[in-house]
Amino acid sequence: MSFTVLNEDSPRRSLVHVRVGEGVKIFNFVNAYGCEIGDGTKVGTFVEIQKNARIGRNCKISSHSFVCEGVEIADDVFIGHNVTFINDRFPRATAAGKLQTEADWKCEATKVECGASIGSSATILCGVTIGAGAIVGAGSVVTKNVPAGAVVAGNPARVLRKKAPDLA
Repeated sequence: MSFTVLNEDSPRRSLVHVRVGEGVKIFNFVNAYGCEIGDGTKVGTFVEIQKNARIGRNCKISSHSFVCEGVEIADDVFIGHNVTFINDRFPRATAAGKLQTEADWKCEATKVECGASIGSSATILCGVTIGAGAIVGAGSVVTKNVPAGAVVAGNPARVLRKKAPDLA
């Protein structure tokens, strides 16, 4: 597989055990490990993509976004700047106040279906599906499933329209 890392001589880039598709562009200061990035996808600066996350083809992951373990992003998805995915419904230290290990919590999957668009600074809680072609407004907090083609916004995100406008 071929891929492109812009400014590839930079030591400020970390890609460990990443499956990268054809024509992928990854900018500096990206931390990605144990994940999969599909053909033609662009990953902006200061993005973290954790293990077992999957990003489809022809996506754009804008700068400062956090894609955690358990997130599956389908093809043709846009992720705005500073979008955060959450994978732990009850994040905390152990009852004794110590840091958690992987045995102390349950990773809950999140799915973003084909053609969805997530605006800047949105937070996507775990266990939800954002339907195909849906639009999530900037700054929204998504706490439940978003229907295909819906436009949602707010905290918590609420449906504003049932059908996203056609862009063709």
